[in-house]
Amino acid sequence: MHDDRNLVEARLERVLRERLRPAVHPVSTPLTVEIWSAPGEPVPVAEGLAAPTQPITPGTPWGAPWGTSWFKVTGAVPAEWAGRTVEAVLDLGFTPRTPGFQCEGLVYRPDGTPVKGVHPRNTYVRVGSPAAGGEQVHWHIEAASNPDIHSGDAPFQPTTKGDLATAGEAPQYLLGEMRLAILDETVWNLVLDFEVLGELMAELPLEGARRWEVLRSVSRALDALDLQDIAGTAQAARDELTGVLAAPADPAAHHISAVGHAHIDSAWLWPLRETVRKVARTASNMTALLDDDPDFVFAMSQAQQFAWIKEHRPEVYARVRKAVADGRFVPVGGMWVESDTNMPGSEAMARQFVHGKRFFLDEFGIEDDEVWLPDTFGFAAGLPQIIKAAGASRLLTQKISWSRTNSFPHHTFWWEGIDGSRIFTHFPPVDTYNCEMLGQQVQHAARNFKEKGVATCSLAPTGFGDGGGGTTREMVAKAARLRDLNGSPTVEWETPAAFFAKAQAEYPDPAVWVGELYLELHRATLTTQAQTKRGNRHSESLLTEAELWAATAALRTGHPYPYEDLDRIWKTVLLHQFHDILPGSSIAWVHREARETYARLAAELNDIIGAAQCALAGDASGGTELVFNPAPHSRAGVPAGGACEQSTADQAVVPEPREKGGYVLDNGQLRVVIDARGLVVSAYDIAAGRESIAPGQAANLLQLHPDLPNEWDAWDVDAFYRNTGSDLTDVTGLTAEGTAVRVERAFGSSRVTQLLSVPTDAKRLDIRTEVDWHETERLLKLAFPLDVKADRYASETQFGHVYRPTHQNTSWEWAKFEACNHRFVHVDEPGWGAAVVNDSTYGHDVTRSVRNDSGTTTTVRASLLRAPRYPDPETDQGVHRFRHALVPGATIGDAVREGYRVNLPERRVAGAVTEVVPLVALDHEGVVVSAVKLADDRSGDLVVRLYEAHGGRAHVTLRVEGAAAGGAVPADLLERPIADAELPVWNEDGFALDLRPFEIVTLRVTRS
Repeated sequence: MHDDRNLVEARLERVLRERLRPAVHPVSTPLTVEIWSAPGEPVPVAEGLAAPTQPITPGTPWGAPWGTSWFKVTGAVPAEWAGRTVEAVLDLGFTPRTPGFQCEGLVYRPDGTPVKGVHPRNTYVRVGSPAAGGEQVHWHIEAASNPDIHSGDAPFQPTTKGDLATAGEAPQYLLGEMRLAILDETVWNLVLDFEVLGELMAELPLEGARRWEVLRSVSRALDALDLQDIAGTAQAARDELTGVLAAPADPAAHHISAVGHAHIDSAWLWPLRETVRKVARTASNMTALLDDDPDFVFAMSQAQQFAWIKEHRPEVYARVRKAVADGRFVPVGGMWVESDTNMPGSEAMARQFVHGKRFFLDEFGIEDDEVWLPDTFGFAAGLPQIIKAAGASRLLTQKISWSRTNSFPHHTFWWEGIDGSRIFTHFPPVDTYNCEMLGQQVQHAARNFKEKGVATCSLAPTGFGDGGGGTTREMVAKAARLRDLNGSPTVEWETPAAFFAKAQAEYPDPAVWVGELYLELHRATLTTQAQTKRGNRHSESLLTEAELWAATAALRTGHPYPYEDLDRIWKTVLLHQFHDILPGSSIAWVHREARETYARLAAELNDIIGAAQCALAGDASGGTELVFNPAPHSRAGVPAGGACEQSTADQAVVPEPREKGGYVLDNGQLRVVIDARGLVVSAYDIAAGRESIAPGQAANLLQLHPDLPNEWDAWDVDAFYRNTGSDLTDVTGLTAEGTAVRVERAFGSSRVTQLLSVPTDAKRLDIRTEVDWHETERLLKLAFPLDVKADRYASETQFGHVYRPTHQNTSWEWAKFEACNHRFVHVDEPGWGAAVVNDSTYGHDVTRSVRNDSGTTTTVRASLLRAPRYPDPETDQGVHRFRHALVPGATIGDAVREGYRVNLPERRVAGAVTEVVPLVALDHEGVVVSAVKLADDRSGDLVVRLYEAHGGRAHVTLRVEGAAAGGAVPADLLERPIADAELPVWNEDGFALDLRPFEIVTLRVTRS
């Protein structure tokens, strides 16, 4: 037989494009459209419905950037359409690009009842099948004219449209056609038949009979279709396809569990206020689709987004609640938002689950076992035990498939964290969280699945996402055809829980991956938008303090505990840890608001802290000055979590001038030499008798690199940035300023001022850096070349630390050229080590080199600032402040202690008492208290969370002072007692506990 494959395939493509898809709505009549554009921000629904309107016709420009327009759409169904399926086709001026990145709308009835959302790939609103003509149609559309910032012809280009203040007023869109139309369901189904088979053909092997069987069936169907009478012959064409569509799948075919999905970024290329509306539009769409198809199941994560619907669109929320109760609209993830997991601190990561799971429990009586993070930029090694401590045991993500260097070896596996906890983890091999049920996608999932031979199923999150939209009726129809189709994987709508149960049952002992899930992409999100990152770290520290002092004051003095305020502030901080806010990858509007929010929260938290400390200190006229230490380690005579009258903290040695220029700082433990360039050329550990700085090199060295990644400007730093760079060694000022050495530099359009000091009582060099930054597409690093032979280094993560190699033996190690740390990086060789600690930076690199003397230099560099121009062209411009410290001779324990010290500074309060005894105290340096608070259920119980921080075993006694402790029970993160848990042993000293390396323990202490 002649090979006419290309001829038939091209014929099918043209017939679909030019004849069949237009024939889905064969007859239409225009609707009358009127418009009112709201001045300023969006208005309440009632105001939009009642607003005065004026006529508008197709082709008319509308919609200033970030504006809201209300369209009133009216018409009547023609009499001759009686008994036909009628729907409106509403085109706001859509382009065919991805939904969620342009204009979109929510349709309402005149009484304010939401109907469904409309976007470029979902423009219909069903009218029904009127028994007689003349039925009146009257709808209102709340339309958002959001600018298309990302998905145009030239992505990653700087734009001023990312902030309302700079976006201008020019209309963004031309109104499309608004019409009533007959839906020819036979033609619509024929289109889906042809699309599914055409997509299947393209994926089948040429040498296989099935491809040719499908081709011949399609050819016969095209012959049966009269292009001059499509409506009259569409059924005949469908009949020709019946046999090939009915052929069952191979019994060994891969099985795909489809889950309706609309990954909605809580902020990204739109502000938070717009996400509130995106969620309402999507939820309206999905509840409508659930009504239309009994097999469809939809899953939505992020408790914050459910809370937004509840607060702002109660009518939509009522429909969501009903669908949740029916088991078909499934809350997943158990987190407040789909957060970044690299940068949130220990307690913040725990609270993501506390607040997320508690919301789902309170609202729906549902507790998730599945953590749902499809788009997060890598996963910290401490996360598995946090997930388990929150009462979950499964994780889904697909983002690691974006890695550019190495292909991850598993799709279903155990993920083991730093303490040994394991989480059953699945990466959908479809390699997208926006699956459209395209033939190429489902076939890719089957081919790509790495567990072939031991497992048979995978999950496919199906629907338009990022900007929302969700699953379409076309995707549902395709899934129905793929349910049992020869040559294709089988597809079935299932909940995430049903999928995981099936996957775990068939593959109970999968391979194990130990340690972090590092994304070999988007590494610059650890540095971009430094003020957002500083605001996050500062907020986390203030919350730790607020809970500690408020709990202490409540139990000691009866001071009211601010339950509502702390709950609200925590949720706000957690929201801003969303994986496009904290990583710095959102538009200017988002980060401007984030800076304002963090400043407001800091003021509130400082008020809470101040009130609690005043209650503890007593009358301010009492004549004493108390030093409060919020850190989990004692310092300068002040106990951890307590206060006393005297402290030598904050005292530092006076700089001594050098003959060669520069200064010396010497406290008898550490001797630091600062040369005439303001660089640290020596940091001599006097007790150990060894130098910290590598021979011939200098620390506190600012280095400037060009920084223009190939794409994803705010997200990426590409390895070639290291090929060129310059050391900033010129000084414009070098002076002694009290107990500090002041270093001033100027470069480009920017200036930097540093204050270097050494305390009298610690082996530590403190560095305060202020940068007035006005560079673009540059990366600023702070370098510490250390005379240490370290093959690996420790980097703090949640509830512990993770080790990474300093060498680049393999492509896996090479790819980690920029990584995340929290408060410290530690390097060592047997007998001696050093730490670099920080108060707000996350990105860093650690490299090694061998000198001419055969010694090894290990260089630790903190990433301070970037200047990408997309999506925020003013990223990082302005003044930034950083605190770092170099700690020579540091053990891991020293690194932990100094990291807390720099992030939780002391406070001085006037009062009448001479001391505040810590509410809780530990007798083991390796165990750290991460939270002291009152139980969220307002029972008055005390909640103490602690963890082993050094990576070893610990026997520790927890004392609760002056709180009349009646007993203690182990609890999960939600503060629920753990059934069958071994109770801590009570003795005369307190509660005795045994901890394994990095173990988290939450104790609920009752009051007698």
